[in-house]
Amino acid sequence: MFPKQLDKRVKSRYFSFMPRQPRLDTPGALHHVIGRGIDGTEIFGNKKDCEDFIGRLKDLCDKKAFSIYAWALMSNHFHLLVRTGRLSLSNSMRKLLTGYVVNYNRRHKRYGHLFQNRYKSILCEDDPYLLELTRYIHLNLLRAGIVKNMKSLKRYEWCGHSVIMGTIKRSWQDSDTILAYFGKRRKKAIEQYELFIEGGIKEGSRPEFVGGGLIRSLGGWSQVLSLKRSGSKIFSDERILGSSEFVNNAITDAEKKEKETLRLNLKISDLESLAEKISEGEAVEKTELCSGNRRRTVVRARKIFCQVSFKEMGYSGADVARFLGITTSAVNR
Repeated sequence: MFPKQLDKRVKSRYFSFMPRQPRLDTPGALHHVIGRGIDGTEIFGNKKDCEDFIGRLKDLCDKKAFSIYAWALMSNHFHLLVRTGRLSLSNSMRKLLTGYVVNYNRRHKRYGHLFQNRYKSILCEDDPYLLELTRYIHLNLLRAGIVKNMKSLKRYEWCGHSVIMGTIKRSWQDSDTILAYFGKRRKKAIEQYELFIEGGIKEGSRPEFVGGGLIRSLGGWSQVLSLKRSGSKIFSDERILGSSEFVNNAITDAEKKEKETLRLNLKISDLESLAEKISEGEAVEKTELCSGNRRRTVVRARKIFCQVSFKEMGYSGADVARFLGITTSAVNR
C-alpha cells in the first residue's frame, strides 16, 4: 500500500528544487554579523579597502536598510552589530558584499571569491546582548593586537568605538542608542560607556558570542547542567544568542516563515515541470499520468504527483485534478 507520507527516496528525488532554510530575520531584529576572507585571505589590505567598505555601510544606513551599533574591520574578517530596517538582512548584506568584492578585485587585480562561504549571522536578544556584543566587538581589536591599549582604541578609525567616544565623526552610526544606557548627559554617558568597555578586558575571549548553540543560548555549561538536572525544558539553536524563551520564540517564528516561503517558492515550479520530473523518475510516459491507465507503475507515479503538488507545493486539489483529468475527490483520496 502506498505510504501516507512520502518516503525518503521519493523526497530526495523530487525535492532537490526545494529552497534552503531561510535565515532568522524579522524587521527590527538584532544581528551579530561576521564575514571572513576565504582561506584566511586579507579582505582589508589598505585604507582604500576600508573606506570602500564603510562607504557602503553608510549608504545602507542612510537608506534605512539597517542601523549599526558596533563594528570592527580586522585584516581578514569583520564584525557588525546591526538592527534590520527597511531591507532584510540578506538583501542588505548582498548589496554590501557584492559591490565590495567587485571593487576589491579590481583594486588588487585578482579574480574569484573573496569571502568564505556565507557570512555568519546570529540573531540576538537585546537584553543584555546589545551592550555585551558592542563591548565584545570593539575589544576584538585590542585582543588581536591591532591596537595596544584603550587610548589607541579610542582613536582607531576602523572601529565603531571611536565614534561612540566622539573622537571620530560618522553620522551614519547609531551611537545614541548605546550611550542612552549610560546616562542622559552625553559627557557622563561617554565616561560610563568607556568604563564598561574597559571592564570587558579581563573577561578575555567570549566564544559563546560566536558559536555553540545550546551553551551560547543559555550562558555556559553550568547553567546548561543546572537546567538539565532540574528537568527544565530548554531550547537552543546555533543561529541564536539569547534566553531559552527567546530561542523558542525565534524558532517558532522562523518555522512559520519557512512554511510560508516554501509554499510560495514551490508553487513557482509549475505542474508541467513536476510531471516531467516524476515521469522520468518513475519510468513512465508523461501522457500516461493524464490518462486512465491503471498500470501499477503509472498509478504510483500519479499518487506521487498528487502528494507533491497538493501537500508540498500548495496547489489546490481542483488544480491538480484539472491537470490530470481526474476528479478532485480522486486527488484527495
